[in-house]
Amino acid sequence: MHIDIRLPIGLLFAIIGVVITIFGLATGGAEMYKRSLGININIWSGICLTIFGVIMLVMAVRAQNRQKAQ
Repeated sequence: MHIDIRLPIGLLFAIIGVVITIFGLATGGAEMYKRSLGININIWSGICLTIFGVIMLVMAVRAQNRQKAQ
C-alpha cells in the first residue's frame, strides 16, 4: 500500500489557511494591524497557506489517479 504524505499535509495547510483567512476577515479594521503598516497579514498568510494546501491536494489526487491507471 502506497501512502502519500501530500494528502494529509495538503488538508492541514488548507484547513489552517481557511481558518486564518476567516480570522483576518473578521478582524479587518482592528487596531492590531497598525504595527504592520496597516496590512492585514492574517488574510494574506491565510490565502497563501490555502493555495499551498490546495496545490498539495491536487498533486496527491493526480498521483493516486496515475497509480490506479497503471
